[in-house]
Amino acid sequence: MRIGLTGGAATMDKMVEQAIQAEADGFSALWYASAVAGDPLAVIAVAGRATTRIELGTAVLQTYPCHPLLQAQRAASVTKAMGRAGFTLGIGPSHDSIVRDVYGLTYDRPGADTEEYVGILTALLRGETVVRRGKHWSVNSTNRAVPPDHSIPVLLAALGPRLLRVAGEEADGTILWLATAPVIESHVVPRITAAAAAAGRPAPRIIAGLPVAVHDDPEEARAAQAGAAALYAQRPNYQRMVELARASSAAEVAIVGDEASVAAQLQGLLDAGATEVHAAIFPVGQDREARRASMRRTRELLASLAERSTP
Repeated sequence: MRIGLTGGAATMDKMVEQAIQAEADGFSALWYASAVAGDPLAVIAVAGRATTRIELGTAVLQTYPCHPLLQAQRAASVTKAMGRAGFTLGIGPSHDSIVRDVYGLTYDRPGADTEEYVGILTALLRGETVVRRGKHWSVNSTNRAVPPDHSIPVLLAALGPRLLRVAGEEADGTILWLATAPVIESHVVPRITAAAAAAGRPAPRIIAGLPVAVHDDPEEARAAQAGAAALYAQRPNYQRMVELARASSAAEVAIVGDEASVAAQLQGLLDAGATEVHAAIFPVGQDREARRASMRRTRELLASLAERSTP
């Protein structure tokens, strides 16, 4: 089972240690949120030099604040710093509340904006010279583009039909968040695979991202996700995933239970059509010691499942 983890820690040294340990434990990837260490690309560049096999990726970088040419150049610089393949660029339009309220930018027509963005970005990362004038993004990369030393797959955070189509046509797949097995099977897989096939593209990667906790009391575990669930409820894109799952909150779609139950739920994601899993381990417990024990228990199960698929 291909299982990646959420990356991030207190210091750069700790984050590098985390990557080394994740690779040793057989995890396929570490996925870094946009706010990690101020810029996750710095972490990936350093951690990539200390590891040899593990995939390091962003989940995800926002498109709106960064021109696609600059994004492509930043990505190329990461592969040069790493000195190896294994960097994956996950991008997405983010949310109205972040783009407008944090960056002070407009969030008009995110579907059309992202489609133009991905088309430019993927062409640049293929080493093409791109001269385009679009409604949302324009570029003339003549004498400006820096081709990457290694291939850089692009994953699009896609939840709606339009972006799932773009993820299949233009990108290498999608990295999801809060999409349950039934939603992946009925909503995601048919759209993205049809788009990829129609465009003559390879079968897309479909990475299922969900909070995970091994705990004997599922209700206590879901209660531990209450704070995060409230945040997700304020973001329409995530709320739509919850509604498609016919769940009452984001906490309800988290993967929780004992070892056998969590393993079965993870396998259910793959059976539904996901190609791999992005597990965001979260702690459960009344005190620090209990929460740490909870995190260890979850990681041990995930590592045992990951090891079974390691050659």
